[in-house]
Amino acid sequence: MRRRRAARILLLNAAGDILLFRFAHTRGALAGYSYWATPGGEVEADETYEAAAIRELLEETGMAVDAVGEEICRRSFPLQLADGEHVIAEERFFKVLAPHERLSREGWTPLEVEVMAEHRWWSQADLARTEDRVFPEGLAAILRDLTPPP
Repeated sequence: MRRRRAARILLLNAAGDILLFRFAHTRGALAGYSYWATPGGEVEADETYEAAAIRELLEETGMAVDAVGEEICRRSFPLQLADGEHVIAEERFFKVLAPHERLSREGWTPLEVEVMAEHRWWSQADLARTEDRVFPEGLAAILRDLTPPP
């Protein structure tokens, strides 16, 4: 099974809310499947995870940054892609402070335009109580670990 390397961004605004996109698949192998997930995507052959995070952030939000922070966490798991391919996903997560909250769809691929139905800035409290499917699993706990106590 192919290994699919991906960089994911924990994009936080000034209030500490995290940006998530809702993916809603209407056709293909994932038809009827909906979930919220962080910005990010596949690492290209000539890229580092960090470079992919910077590129994906620009493509999916329109936000340009020169660097991402150190890796926050990583996970590896079996995943079915929208085209039906089964892969082993190897994801690394990077924390980025949003320079602003305005988003642009100009860099979206046709698939992203089709499946990225909406976006939302989620508070930690909203994440902790939602019944919606959110990836990565345990995101509320990850964010709690990133936030210093008051």
